[in-house]
Amino acid sequence: MIVNQRTHRSMKQLILSYFWTTIGALLAAISIKIFLFPHNLIDGGIIGVAMIITRVTSKKLFPPIFIILTLPFLYLSYKFIRRTFFIHMIIAVILFAIFLIFLTKVPSFESEPLEVIVIGGAILGIGTGLIIRSGGCLDGTEILAIIINRKKGFTVGQVVLFINIFIFIAYGAIFKDWHIAFSSLLTYVVAFKMMDIVIVGLDELKSVIIISSKPKELTQLIMHEMGLGLTILYGRGGYSGHARDILFVIVERLDLSDLKEIVLAKDPSAFMAVENLHEVISGLQAKAPTKKINRRKALTYTKKHKTHN
Repeated sequence: MIVNQRTHRSMKQLILSYFWTTIGALLAAISIKIFLFPHNLIDGGIIGVAMIITRVTSKKLFPPIFIILTLPFLYLSYKFIRRTFFIHMIIAVILFAIFLIFLTKVPSFESEPLEVIVIGGAILGIGTGLIIRSGGCLDGTEILAIIINRKKGFTVGQVVLFINIFIFIAYGAIFKDWHIAFSSLLTYVVAFKMMDIVIVGLDELKSVIIISSKPKELTQLIMHEMGLGLTILYGRGGYSGHARDILFVIVERLDLSDLKEIVLAKDPSAFMAVENLHEVISGLQAKAPTKKINRRKALTYTKKHKTHN
């Protein structure tokens, strides 16, 4: 019975991922067909290359040209990444091409250039973000970037950025219109930001490592007064060789300043290292105390204990 429940759950997650891939492909097609194409704007990556070719030939040829250009990257995804990613990418590419064909007779969005850039870029970013979050990909340049990252050490973001800048420069040079190339770059920036929001989320999380001579006091203060969970790591000073407790805390961006102020109020010599987190996944774990008070009350609590000590 337990096996059946797990199978059902995984199947449900699979269906849900395909659903969001479909929605993402539809939104991406809407952005390309209704917003970008009518105003001669292009996206980055393989989609941008296909749009440049179809502007020279015929916009009706965009779906087959896009699929042909994507085929080598589908092979690379199958060989170098993983099977599930390969399947999701095939589905996303096919659905994207089908939706483009169905949207042929839909009228374009006519408005001010800035509105076209912002709205079209946002819809494109949401669509591609949903596809990536579901475990697939629509643009083959990201696959190439992953492979280069593994072999040469360049980050995926650096490779994608270099390729896209080259595409936008080529677009401006081919048609001798740098205004439309710059507008396309702005559209890509909007799309990239929206894609990042969809994948990561609006809540920016930070991980904080705290090294202090008062770990017990800070533990009680952070857990019971701020309502944050933490993990105690056991370390040893490299120079002194003394054992010490290191506090590891995950906090939202809006609460970070409160955490820093409270820690330094309790221990002015405390050391804190802050890093960005893209995603945090938690299973069935015991919950930390959730009693929260505002910053003023927490600081008052700290000052009273400091005076008392």
